[in-house]
Amino acid sequence: QVQLVESGGGLVQPGGSLRLSCAASGSIFSIFRIGWFRQAPGKQRELVATITRDSNTNYLDSVKGRFTISRDNSKNAVYLQMNSLKPEDTAVYYCNTEPPRNSYWGQGTQVTVSS
Repeated sequence: QVQLVESGGGLVQPGGSLRLSCAASGSIFSIFRIGWFRQAPGKQRELVATITRDSNTNYLDSVKGRFTISRDNSKNAVYLQMNSLKPEDTAVYYCNTEPPRNSYWGQGTQVTVSS
């Protein structure tokens, strides 16, 4: 089946930007909705953004206007452009279908926003 691998995380200062990538080992065309999730230590996992096959998007209220999810079916990739980052954005970020499938969870990529 499709395997999803996250990358692009790192350490940035508040107000900085990062672009996360979600690379699929197979075609993502068959996946209708893909989402970016995040989980901070001691906190519940939350859905950050989703995108459908036809590029319809939805966002967590706290990231609206700052984050942009995109999808390139020809490259089997999903991206999350994160601007104006805040310390509260610090978390491990994962991509998965929405609703998520257990077999699709990967290692995630760490995003740390700190001065």
